[in-house]
Amino acid sequence: MHPGNIGSAARAMKTMGITDLRLVQPEKFPAKEAEWMATNAADVLANAKVHGSLAEAIEDCVTAYGHTARWREWAPATLELRAAAKAARVLDGNVAFVFGNEQAGLTNDEMFACQHLVHIPASAEFSSLNLAQAVQVVAYELHLCVDPALPFTRVEKQATVADIEGLYAHLEEAAMRSGFMTTESRLRERLRRLFSRVPRMEREEVNILRGLLKALLK
Repeated sequence: MHPGNIGSAARAMKTMGITDLRLVQPEKFPAKEAEWMATNAADVLANAKVHGSLAEAIEDCVTAYGHTARWREWAPATLELRAAAKAARVLDGNVAFVFGNEQAGLTNDEMFACQHLVHIPASAEFSSLNLAQAVQVVAYELHLCVDPALPFTRVEKQATVADIEGLYAHLEEAAMRSGFMTTESRLRERLRRLFSRVPRMEREEVNILRGLLKALLK
């Protein structure tokens, strides 16, 4: 494994809250190239463990997922990455995601040391990701299983049934007073169908719409 990719992989892991980096017979480590590429992830590099074999590296893990970009005959079952990440997150114990080197990927022996194979869907014309890129994709999927919220996401109070019913009544009043809706019209049902497509409405959003209707009715 090229030291630059080790550094980039360490950075990719840290951005997603993963810090347990295990290396199997790296080409050169420690190395300045790794430090240069591990921007703000020097601690992940410093705590990385170097092993003489894959079996040694994963011996304390309850399962290992090996990454492959191509189909292998007689290989362990291959899972789509998102499904593998969800399965891994509910296991009790350490779980390994195993990456091969940049040139050839996992050997057959390394592949059979893993209990599952994982595939990252990519272009059929060029499906080989850079090692650090593959680590980033995997780390991202694992992170989503734990904390999908964005750090800048605002949590607003959700509209209640009463809030939404008040909006419907206000819409109907405006439609009737404007002459847009008659007593025989199916607009009432259409409006409910329209808003049912919104997965969740915030109370502030309902208040904005009702404020607009109030202003128009004046």
